[in-house]
Amino acid sequence: MNTKETFEIFLKGILMGTADIIPGVSGGTIALITGIYERLIFGIRNIDFKFIPYLLKGNLKEAKEDFRRIDFQLFVPLLSGIGIAFLLLSKIIKFFLENLATETYAFFFGLILASAIVVYKHIDKLTFTNILFFFIGLLFAYSFVGFESVRINHSLVMIFFSGMVAICAMILPGISGAFILFFLNQYEFMLNALNNFHIPIIITFIIGAFIGIITFSRILGYLLRKYKSKTMSFLVGIMIGALRSPYNIVIKEVGNIFLTLLPALVGFLIVFILEKTKNKEN
Repeated sequence: MNTKETFEIFLKGILMGTADIIPGVSGGTIALITGIYERLIFGIRNIDFKFIPYLLKGNLKEAKEDFRRIDFQLFVPLLSGIGIAFLLLSKIIKFFLENLATETYAFFFGLILASAIVVYKHIDKLTFTNILFFFIGLLFAYSFVGFESVRINHSLVMIFFSGMVAICAMILPGISGAFILFFLNQYEFMLNALNNFHIPIIITFIIGAFIGIITFSRILGYLLRKYKSKTMSFLVGIMIGALRSPYNIVIKEVGNIFLTLLPALVGFLIVFILEKTKNKEN
């Protein structure tokens, strides 16, 4: 692979990272738009780490062959771009949360609402079962974001679990990994960890994400293959129910209605523009 192609993948990584750090915007959607989604998913599925037992047994030839199956030409520049986007944007988003919290959460509200509509389009038809799963997701999310005892939990176990779940959402078109962190009340906490280079927190999250993308992503893939409409219905319910969190923040501090509704509308439109672009590419 030449330098130009490596740089292009790096730029795509920056775009994916930019999307993944904003609740409601999917990095998977960006991967589809930029034409690397299939290669990314295939590359992830090719990682099985059989080379480790081969190494332990001293079978260097088999270990080398298995190690070569990992698409490092994709992962190294892509993850580098994602990482840089995370580090740069975490400071910008933190600034907005500290200085324009109402407008920022209104923006998040618009992003998440539009994403719920996008995910809804993946539901084949409205059946009693799908509606039931929607309400289960809705009630679960609405109740979950109201539990203060859960919302303040930033233990390493919770960070590990958040990394496992968020990374799976980050590679699915229409579902935002940052939204999962927002839902689990880890979003601002992880932004602060990135800005302050809190190494134990960052490493714990990365380990969780690493294990999640290898294992949990396969479970999610199975659910989407076998029970796509039910899974999507549940996810839509989760998104709508989780809107309770930004709504409560916005409604407490709302001043100028126009200045509050405008960022919500901008966030709403961003998701639909990305979705329309993705459909054109497809």
